[in-house]
Amino acid sequence: MSLKRILLNGLLVAALCIAGFLLYRIFRQYSMEQIVQSVRSIPFATFCTALLFAAASYLCLSCFDFLAIRSLGKSLPYRKVLLASFISLSLGHNIGFAGLSSGAFRYRFYSRWGLTTEDVAKIILFCGVTVGLGLITLSGIALVVNPDDAARLLQLDAARTRLFGLSALLVPVVYASLAFFIRGKLRLWRWSFQLPRFPFAIAQVGVGTINFTLVSACLHQMLSVFGDLAFFRSVTAYVLANSAILATHIPGGLGVLEATVSYVVPQQASIGALIAFRCAYFFIPLALGVTLLLVSEIVFRRLRRADEEADERAEAQSV
Repeated sequence: MSLKRILLNGLLVAALCIAGFLLYRIFRQYSMEQIVQSVRSIPFATFCTALLFAAASYLCLSCFDFLAIRSLGKSLPYRKVLLASFISLSLGHNIGFAGLSSGAFRYRFYSRWGLTTEDVAKIILFCGVTVGLGLITLSGIALVVNPDDAARLLQLDAARTRLFGLSALLVPVVYASLAFFIRGKLRLWRWSFQLPRFPFAIAQVGVGTINFTLVSACLHQMLSVFGDLAFFRSVTAYVLANSAILATHIPGGLGVLEATVSYVVPQQASIGALIAFRCAYFFIPLALGVTLLLVSEIVFRRLRRADEEADERAEAQSV
């Protein structure tokens, strides 16, 4: 076994241990009866509304891939992009190391439809940048609008937290400005980066921010059942939790999301709300993604077999 694989396996085991510890810290204060009662207290209509926000987020995520493909000058039917994106991300969100795991599934689909390895790598990078821009932009807005909760978690005063928020909002502005003025490769020391055209850069900022807003709305639906909660408090809780998830790469953000949200909004972060959110945004999409992956594999194999049989018949007739 190579050193790289040993390190990756070690990191995965460490991440799972951290996740287990955090989940233990959260769940140990509840009995099974309390957990079940908390989940049942969420109205079915509220859960369905949260599911709609989750579905809208996954549709938004498919736009990441669609924009990336169009920025490369390629073209694929949206239904194919939606299938590849949903399967890749519904599994990637739960597996952890989302860039690598979802990238592997993306390659499996897009390579079948004529895209090269380089194309897929560029799509993954484009989507990663879009995620970063969306998270930074929404984080900046949240820190400006609601600095108190973030200041409490980060051990800073509200004025300095708002200043960090304003600084964060400069990132998408600078990115879009570079795309407008440079219109090509950005060179930094020994590295060079291919910037997208200005309309794509603006679209990245917009669709990335909308995606995280939709996920925050999904979380807000669950949390608001257990107390009056301003929407931007949910936004703050989610962007801080997601930042911690990206930093730790723990599969599905297990424990990290729950711990962060519980700290930011302790009064509303019922165990039922956190479980329901994880079901709506992680577990239900995972079940659908696995089902679609299995069905698509069967369909692809049948199509490949049909093509092989057609080629054999054509060769036989030519002889």
